[in-house]
Amino acid sequence: MDNITSLCVFCGSQVGDNPAFSAVARELGTEMAARNIRLVYGAGNIGIMGILADEVAKNGGKITGIIPEFLDQREVGRKESDEFIVTTSMHDRKAKMFEASDAFISLPGGLGTLDETFEIMTWRQLGLHDKPIIILDVDGYWQPLIGLINATIERGFASKSAHELYTVVNSIDGIFDALKGAAPSITETQINRL
Repeated sequence: MDNITSLCVFCGSQVGDNPAFSAVARELGTEMAARNIRLVYGAGNIGIMGILADEVAKNGGKITGIIPEFLDQREVGRKESDEFIVTTSMHDRKAKMFEASDAFISLPGGLGTLDETFEIMTWRQLGLHDKPIIILDVDGYWQPLIGLINATIERGFASKSAHELYTVVNSIDGIFDALKGAAPSITETQINRL
């Protein structure tokens, strides 16, 4: 994991219905700061996103927030980030988050989190990158997603190798165990194909 210096975290702009979602965001933020791993995220100051960023900052960690202009205009951006990037579109935001990150983590979240998670998985399936993707399954939150992926395999729309695109863990320690020995690999040609 020596090569992992930045983690992109996809997560909700709401807090959800279980205090465990906020608690795990705090725990992850504390751990990232302690390990000197930069947070790359959607720059929100609300929901789990805000909780995570606040915890990273409170513990002396570094933050890169990336937000599209129209969301920044709604005043939901956390401008106190070490690096605050405003993009022209959602697609540009995701591409910049990708470029700035060595690996990806999905915490509980809504439709935006689903979109980001599926897109980064799809890019990996297409061979555009081989960066680790980790899904943190808090209180069974991601079980319906895992079931859906299993259904696409069972119904002949994906191969069993789809399971190799991501790792599911249920603890913060599990994230860092999954990252041990992971070496991000990306070429300029692959970035240009996004």
